[in-house]
Amino acid sequence: MTLQYLISDLDVRDMGHVCAVLECSDRASTTAVSDCSATGNTMPGVKRRSPLKLPEKPYIALGLEGSANKLGAGIICHGTDGSTTVLSNVRHTYITPPGEGFLPRDTAQHHREWALSVINDAVKKAEVSLHNIDCICYTKGPGMGAPLVSVALVARTLSLLYNKPLVGVNHCVGHIEMGRQITGAQNPVVLYVSGGNTQVIAYSQQCYRIFGETLDIAVGNCLDRFARVINLSNDPAPGYNIEQEAKKGRRLLPLPYATKGMDVSLSGILTSTEAYTMDKRYRANGPLNNQDDNIITPQDLCLSLQETVFAMLVEITERAMAHIGSKEVLIVGGVGCNERLQEMMGVMAQERGGQVFATDERFCIDNGIMIAQAGLLSYRMGLQTPLSKSTCTQRFRTDEVHVAWRV
Repeated sequence: MTLQYLISDLDVRDMGHVCAVLECSDRASTTAVSDCSATGNTMPGVKRRSPLKLPEKPYIALGLEGSANKLGAGIICHGTDGSTTVLSNVRHTYITPPGEGFLPRDTAQHHREWALSVINDAVKKAEVSLHNIDCICYTKGPGMGAPLVSVALVARTLSLLYNKPLVGVNHCVGHIEMGRQITGAQNPVVLYVSGGNTQVIAYSQQCYRIFGETLDIAVGNCLDRFARVINLSNDPAPGYNIEQEAKKGRRLLPLPYATKGMDVSLSGILTSTEAYTMDKRYRANGPLNNQDDNIITPQDLCLSLQETVFAMLVEITERAMAHIGSKEVLIVGGVGCNERLQEMMGVMAQERGGQVFATDERFCIDNGIMIAQAGLLSYRMGLQTPLSKSTCTQRFRTDEVHVAWRV
C-alpha cells in the first residue's frame, strides 16, 4: 500500500488531528541536544563488551535525509546474525543553473515536491511495507533550516500515520556510522568533509570528539563557491566538476596555506583564488596556444585550489593520527568522493604504515540510508525522539551525540 493511497483513505477527522499536531510541533522552537557526558572504562588493557546485543528479530528502519540539496530515503535491515542489509537507497538532487547556489526556501520546496515520490520508490525497491518497519529516522541537523524542517515534517507525518517511533539523527554521525559499516574501519581518525562541514574526528568514551575543524567556511562550500565564480555546471555537483577541471590544470599557483594546529581556515584561500580571475593574465577560455605559459586558466585555478586545500586536510588528519595513535583514516562526506583527496591521504597513510577507507558516491554523498543506519543503532539502544521534541537543530554538533551503541 503506497503512502499516497493511505493518505487518501484516512478519515477526515484523523487528518485534522494529524495536521493539528504537526502545526503545533512546527511552531516549536529548535531544541538543545543532550550533552555528551557518557563515561567509559578507560583502564588500560581492559576490553569491554559492546553494549549493542544481537537482535532477537530483524529490525528495519526508514531513513530520511534532506539537510541540503539532496533528498534521500533509505531502508536498512539489521539481521539476527548481526548482518546489515541495505534494502533501498533512493536520492534526488536539487540542481540549480551554472553560477547559482541553492537557496533554503527553494531547496525546501524541492524536498516537499519530491518527498512522496522518493519514499514510495524506496519502499517499492525494498519490497517492504511501512507497516512493517520498526522506526522512522530523520536528519535532525546540522544543515539548512528550511530543508531540515520540511523533511522532519514528512517524518512526523509518517510516524503518526503508521504509529511508528521517531529517531532524530545527527547528520555527521550518520556519515560516520555508514562509513564504518561499509568499509569495516575499526578505530579510524575520521575526516568529515562536505558542503557545510569540515572536521577531524576520533571516537572516545561513547562520543565522537572533534580534534580539528574549519574556522570559517567548509571545504565543500569553498569549492562550490569557486565553481560558481568560473561558471561551472552544478550537475552532478560543482565539486565534482572542479575535480575534473583540475585534472586539466598545467601549473600550480601560490595560494595561502592556513593550518592552525588541527584547524584550518579556508576563506582566505577562496578569496585569493577568486582574485586570480581578475588578473590580466587570466583567460576564461584558456590560452590561445599551448606555448603561452604566462596565461592563467580556470583549470590552473581548480588545480591550485584543490591541491592546496587537500594538502591542508592531509596535514591536520596526520596530526590527529599521531595524537591518538591510529593507523586508519576514514573519509566521509560529499567531498570524500574526490579521488585526488583519497590519493593524497593514501600517500600520507602509507608512509605511516596505515590505511585509508572511503566509500563511493552511493554512500559518501548525502543519502537516506546513512540516517537509517545511525537511527536504527540508536533505536536498538532504546533511544527515541518524542514527537514534541522532533524539531531540527541547524548547528547540531557532532560531539553532542551520545554514541550509546559503541564501547
